[in-house]
Amino acid sequence: MPGLTAKIIRIGNSQGIRIPKSVLEQCHLGTEVVLEPGEDRLVVRRAEGTRAGWDAAFRAMAQHGDDVLLDGEAEDHTLWDEEEWEW
Repeated sequence: MPGLTAKIIRIGNSQGIRIPKSVLEQCHLGTEVVLEPGEDRLVVRRAEGTRAGWDAAFRAMAQHGDDVLLDGEAEDHTLWDEEEWEW
């Protein structure tokens, strides 16, 4: 894709650029992006979802037997459990 020229514009107390809709669609950018500033460049890329990569992480945990409850099964009930809590 050839380079595009855009003017930096004032947006409230900030500055920004307008990105043409066709460019947003071509790059599959959604409503949230990650900005990676460099010495003489600014990279704008799609932000990953909040839970991106969790599936793979959970699978790896299960393969390594790392997916057990840390507190185990709570078999001892306290006096509060027995008298106050309604099961």
